[in-house]
Amino acid sequence: MSDIAMIRAARDRIGNHARRTPLLSSPFLDEIAGRRLFVKPECLQLTGSFKFRGAWSAISVLDEATRARGILAFSSGNHAQGVALAARMHGVPAVIIMPADAPRLKIENTRAYGAEVVLYDRQKEDRDAIGERLSTERNLTLVRPFDDIHVVAGQGTVGLEIAEQAKEEGIARAEVLVPCGGGGLTSGIALALEADAPGFRVRPCEPQGFDDTTRSLVSGRIERNPALGGSICDAILTPAPGNVTFPITSRLCGPGLVVSDDEALKAMVLAFTRLKIVVEPGAAVALAAALFRKDEVKGDTVIAVTSGGNVDADLFAEALRRFG
Repeated sequence: MSDIAMIRAARDRIGNHARRTPLLSSPFLDEIAGRRLFVKPECLQLTGSFKFRGAWSAISVLDEATRARGILAFSSGNHAQGVALAARMHGVPAVIIMPADAPRLKIENTRAYGAEVVLYDRQKEDRDAIGERLSTERNLTLVRPFDDIHVVAGQGTVGLEIAEQAKEEGIARAEVLVPCGGGGLTSGIALALEADAPGFRVRPCEPQGFDDTTRSLVSGRIERNPALGGSICDAILTPAPGNVTFPITSRLCGPGLVVSDDEALKAMVLAFTRLKIVVEPGAAVALAAALFRKDEVKGDTVIAVTSGGNVDADLFAEALRRFG
């Protein structure tokens, strides 16, 4: 099965279980960006992020006996919530491994969706090793956050929607800016647009100090981040690009874009005041790049994905206080 065929098959399995999020725009944001700017608000997706798409895709492709034994995932929060809800909707148990310093809202929401949460210290413990151990001990099926072809296919449905909506807007060429952690969303969108909107180019967006994909695209090999924490952009703090995702991004994506934490906070405030949406810091880096790295973006149209909206109230209030 071809890559685009897998994405279309994932869309068929997802059906109406996920929301078709709109394309939003604001003349105020266009003026700052210096071009037409459209925003794809996956913060409005079920569980507050695009991760529900990939989780549903990966769980729905399993046979019933495998699903019934239970699902395992590790995540700082958004993948956790996506898997927890998708598992509950399939009527199967889920165990989620989460860093102890993940935003409280994300931990609480994951438990509220019915999952068992196992906390770990991301500075001292290896989440992959914990996942492999629990998977073996409990005979659970691990749904990885990005390095899984069915997860990538599910995230690629965002790209199918962007292609359809851009066509409705009469957009034939654009740069598509995507928040990038392990690269599941970035690579899925890139595969979908390669087939359905070949005039579009995907650009991965990352926070300063955690620009592993940007550096990897320059060197041509997988580069790792020197630290595992220390940015407010928790949703996209991954150690390195994925083995499944990097070959796709290296083939299809343009150069990465890197923004500061403060620029992500400013973009959160502008999304709230101009588009009336709530975006978390890691999910705001693509919008921040569209607004504050405009000299590095080409063309007269840019589409920025805001990938999630699960931000703690205190941090959101701080952003509004500083930049509102």
